[in-house]
Order: sequence, then C-alpha cells, then structure tokens
Amino acid sequence: MFVIFGAAGNVGRMSATALRRAGREVRAVVRDEQQGGPLAAIGCEIAVADLSDAASVARVIDGAHAVQMLCPVPRAHADPEAAMRHMIDVSVAALRANPPSRVLALSDYGAEQPGGTGITTLFHHLETQLRSVDAQLTFLRAAEHMHNWARVLPMALAQGVLPSLHHPLSKLFPTVAAQDVGLLAAELLLDAGVPLASPRVVSIEGAERVSALDVARTLDELTGRPVAAHEVPRGEWAAVLQRAGLSEHHARLITDLYDAHNAGRIDVEARVSERRFGATTLAQAFAAMLPRVAGTAAALR
Repeated sequence: MFVIFGAAGNVGRMSATALRRAGREVRAVVRDEQQGGPLAAIGCEIAVADLSDAASVARVIDGAHAVQMLCPVPRAHADPEAAMRHMIDVSVAALRANPPSRVLALSDYGAEQPGGTGITTLFHHLETQLRSVDAQLTFLRAAEHMHNWARVLPMALAQGVLPSLHHPLSKLFPTVAAQDVGLLAAELLLDAGVPLASPRVVSIEGAERVSALDVARTLDELTGRPVAAHEVPRGEWAAVLQRAGLSEHHARLITDLYDAHNAGRIDVEARVSERRFGATTLAQAFAAMLPRVAGTAAALR
C-alpha cells in the first residue's frame, strides 16, 4: 500500500494517479471526504486524516509499504509556523512508531539551511525530524512551483500588472510544475533498485530558469494582452500580503523567504548529486491555469 498525504493537491494527485497507472494500491489521504471523489474514481482508497492528531495519522499509515509525506502550510492558522511544526512532530512520531519501508518527503530548495529562510525553515525541520525514522528516506526538494503565480494571475490579466517579490525583475530563479514533482515522487517511490544511502536527496526544477520579466512576457504571449512585471517595493511586502488575506505571521514567513531568495540563498544544494529536471514549460503550466482564473480576472476589470 502506497499512502499519499495531500493527495487532493497538485503534487499528491499526480503521484496518486501515476501509482495507480503502475497498478499499485494507493491510500489517498485528504482533509475531508469531499476531496476524495476524483481519487476514488481512479481506484484509490480514501482516508481522511488530521495531521495534528496522532491517532488519525497512525491509522492512515497502518499497513503502508511507502508513505509520501506532505505537511502543508496551514494558511488559515493565526500562527502557521507553530501549527506546521506541530503537524510535523505528530506525523514523524507516528512514522517512528510504525515505520513503513520507504518515506518520501516533499521538501523545498534551501531546506538544508537551519534558519533565515522563512517557510523553507519549516522544511528543514521536517527533514531533520524524519532522520529519526527507521526507513529508506528520500527528500525530494522542489524549486518554487509555477502554480504559485495563480494567486496573482487574475490581477495581471485584469490590470496588466504582474506584482513580483523577486528582485530585480531580471533575476533568474528556478521553478517547476507541480505535475512534474508529483510524477518524479511516484517514480522515486517505485524505484526498486539497489538501496541507496538514506536519506536520498533529490532536487527538481524546470529545464530553464525564468525571471519575473519572463513570467509577464509569457502571459502576454498566451493572452494577447499586455502584461508588465512590477517590482513590489520591499517596504510594502507585508501590507500587500496581509491585504491578500495572510495573517501577520504568515506574511513574515513569506517576506523572510523572498529576502533569502533575492539574496541568492534559495537554490539547489551544492552537495545534491541527484538533480532532475521537469519537462513542463512555464507556458504549458500557465495555459492550463488560465481557464480557471479567467472568471476572477473578468470580475476585477
């Protein structure tokens, strides 16, 4: 049994689909039953779990051969860092008590750094805690997801302005499509080759690095509407993020992350020997997203 946490998300759904295509039994872990419909349709067993509840996590990993672990940032929580650290500690305790043969953790570029990287510091905590689990460990560190731009696509399409926290606008940064991360995660879970040193650390990013200018140019080309990238002044970051609905604590995690990004600290670790590259281009990822944001964009015009 392959247990996929966060199976209703962009990465988890692709992993579950790939594993089912390979003929494997999949237990898709979701936050509520309503998220499970499409996964049940492809033959997944649906399990509802609360990552902050030890008994809930223990129940869904019981009988697992492999576990794909995702600890999402709890956006609605007043203190998402504390809440996510708690979820990590609870989940790792359950895995330590009943370890499967394999555990793959979805992590981030920069997770090797112990601090000063905002949200990415939490993935450092995840990797550190998982090292105590008696299993073949894989840390899959992904670059910034292309679908993160979906939050600002409606504004970009409606107003022709793409706000960016990447400074300067010409700075190239690694990015990757969620579907490519999900496919690679499934591939690594299925890898039945000679056991490698644990933990196995694998990085993934797209074939080409991009800039905020490239992102705006791609939108322009796909939609036929002029879109200009706008460098949001550093002093306005927190206010902009809080107006977008983030709590003060969550906004600080984002600003710390982009400070580290702009200082060149968020990148593939030099010692990572396994580097993979996704096949999906930024244009392909955006083409799939645009129909879903078109309605919101029209309402903002």
